[in-house]
Amino acid sequence: MTNDKPFPAIPNHPYPLVFATISGAHLYGFPSPDSDCDIRGVHILPLPEVVGLNTLRETVEISATSPDGWRVDLVTHDLKKFALMLLKKNGYVLEQLYSPLVIHTSPAHSELKEIAQTCITRHHSYHYLGFAQTQWQLFAKETPRRVKPLLYIFRVLMTGIYLMRTGQIESNIVKLNLDFNLPYLPDLISRKQAGHEQAVISAENDLSFYEGEWQRLYHELKAASASSQLPDSPTGKSALHDLLVRVRLGKN
Repeated sequence: MTNDKPFPAIPNHPYPLVFATISGAHLYGFPSPDSDCDIRGVHILPLPEVVGLNTLRETVEISATSPDGWRVDLVTHDLKKFALMLLKKNGYVLEQLYSPLVIHTSPAHSELKEIAQTCITRHHSYHYLGFAQTQWQLFAKETPRRVKPLLYIFRVLMTGIYLMRTGQIESNIVKLNLDFNLPYLPDLISRKQAGHEQAVISAENDLSFYEGEWQRLYHELKAASASSQLPDSPTGKSALHDLLVRVRLGKN
């Protein structure tokens, strides 16, 4: 089962926001009743703080409990830091930017999404390949082995493959599986959603099967990257610079 109560409001934030979206298990399609509400976004440092002597708060992190009981984990980056991450092979910022679970938006958010399309390259595959490999190594060492990291591994590989093939971000494992048709995923998702963050796989002999599946998807992602029509390098730096200047000066 999923938590169908409305997502909480954004905790008090010291700076204006470009956007704030839901990330984590709620975005990925397998929240459990005790899942935190992960909110990610972009803020704008005012010009006096940027040109002055104070230490820049490029990243703001706030943990809080909302009045209706949500445990909220809020992380936002200044627009410049976020723009620089967009120019690298960082899949997380793309997923945050294009999350359909929007809590706060602005005209700059819409423009940022348009520009980010020119920042997606075939080399984003390395983000997803690296994450999956690291997480599998950690998962294989667990005793007992939890469902949550296994779903994260499959989700990230599917998102990477889909991105290489279409140039579009899709982070929800349920929607992704409409294309991938992996028959074991609904059961894993149900166990995670009906249980809690520490739900475990049903039997140790499942490990060899899941290992074969993650390796198959891993090599499928490598092949999708090699044949992808996505460009080799981003072209949105000038547009990001222009947006940052306008937003920082309050002209957007």
